[in-house]
Amino acid sequence: MSQKTKDKTKGKDVAKPVAKPAIRVHHLPAIKAGKYADGLPYDEIRYLECKLILKPNHFTSRQSLFDFAKVLRRPARATGVLFDPVTFTERPLAIREVLFVDTHDFRLYNNAFILRRRIPYQDGFPVGIPEIVFKFRHTDPQKTAELDMRPHITGDYRIKFKAEALPLKDGLGGMRMLYSHNVEFHMESAIMSDRMSMDRIADALPALKSIPWEKDERAELVGGTIVEEVLQDIGMLDFGNRMSAMCNVALWRNRGDHAPLIGEFAFQLKFRRREELTDEALGRCEAFFLALQAEARDWIQLGATKTGVVYRLKGNPPHAHE
Repeated sequence: MSQKTKDKTKGKDVAKPVAKPAIRVHHLPAIKAGKYADGLPYDEIRYLECKLILKPNHFTSRQSLFDFAKVLRRPARATGVLFDPVTFTERPLAIREVLFVDTHDFRLYNNAFILRRRIPYQDGFPVGIPEIVFKFRHTDPQKTAELDMRPHITGDYRIKFKAEALPLKDGLGGMRMLYSHNVEFHMESAIMSDRMSMDRIADALPALKSIPWEKDERAELVGGTIVEEVLQDIGMLDFGNRMSAMCNVALWRNRGDHAPLIGEFAFQLKFRRREELTDEALGRCEAFFLALQAEARDWIQLGATKTGVVYRLKGNPPHAHE
């Protein structure tokens, strides 16, 4: 239970939790200690990201992205989460171009790897340097941690190890976990004479060395599709104990004909040590995520991920570990 007051000047729903949530969270496992080949310790989980995959037909305008914020209000009040909606002027709409590359038979995806390039747009034009995101995503957290994702490149890179929470594949009111070990870097850091050669790609990304390649094998654009991502921050969620997260809604559509592909609501908690995530904050986060599933039941598309939707655009679906 919680007590609620209303700040009419800022439009905030302010909840004052008075009781510890009954749910205890067991979805962030400890990683068994170990070392990579060069002696560095295994990466630890540093992010908890909660996602709802949404039917895209709801999103037809920028205002429709903000409409999902209304769905958050009741679950937030019921679980003692503070929800502060962001106004239009405070958070501009973001546009990014996203494309995936793989072999013709989806050998990366079938082995739990995802390789994509993305670049942001501003005022209709690409800005900045294209970014490469390479990830290993699996249901086994230990296996995910033990794979060394560091690239062989000349520039800087950033490692992210995430626990990703989604609804169950076949029904609402539960939670399934994926573990995503990512590396991000600017494309210019990977100096390759032929960026679609699988040999050159595997040289830059040694984690792929375990997959056999044919001589002169080449990567190709997955589904022949370039995705246009429309992303809007819609508010801030505060779970207490100094744990808060910006939440956003995204729409993915085909860049060619702007046909909608899939939507997503997401928020992410970041922490330096597992101990920073108290049972109280995690319990409130899980309770909110489960309550939101019931409230957003007409919006949710079960058994999907954004990447999986792109891979299933043409031909037979791959055998993913998602």
